[in-house]
Formats: sequence, C-alpha cells, structure tokens
Amino acid sequence: MNIQFNYLYRDAANYKKHHFEIFSNINRIKLSEIEQAIKSALIDGEWFYASEWNLWDLHFEKWDNELDHTWHEYESVEETIEDTTKGEDIFLFLQHISTKKSI
Repeated sequence: MNIQFNYLYRDAANYKKHHFEIFSNINRIKLSEIEQAIKSALIDGEWFYASEWNLWDLHFEKWDNELDHTWHEYESVEETIEDTTKGEDIFLFLQHISTKKSI
C-alpha cells in the first residue's frame, strides 16, 4: 500500500486549502510508525513549513503580513492503492523531515 499524506493551509480568516501527496512504502512501514515520525517532526504537534518538507505551498494569493502565517497544518496519513504523486518513498520523506524540525 502507498501512503497518502494529507495537509492544509488555513489563513487568518480561516479559509482553507487542502492538498495531499502519495508516497510509495517499499519498506512497508506501519501506519502508526509513520504517524509517530511525522508528529515528532511537527511544530507544537501540528504545523510545518511546506517548503522545508519539499511539499506544495498552499498559501493564497492574497496575503496579509500582519495576520497570515507561513506554516501549514498536518491533517493525517492513510494507506491507499492510488498511484504515487511524489517520486519519493515515505522512508526517505520521514528521514528528510526529521532533520527539518523548527522550534
């Protein structure tokens, strides 16, 4: 099974833009282990910078520097039979994000 990583951007007015990426899972890492690795790399257990994680930036075109923020929000991971959208295995993604945790 492949792994679908779901995330979103929520602006200061609470408008949301959702997106997902699908990774291969060649090593058959358990979903619970993937979830744990992702959560340990998040800022305050919820947020991350899409650019640091090599994910699509979902910011809206209209930007208010005084209100809007730069981070994205993690939603969930799930198994899927859908084709991959990222040319990367989830193991490599988890390795990458473990080095990018921002405080």
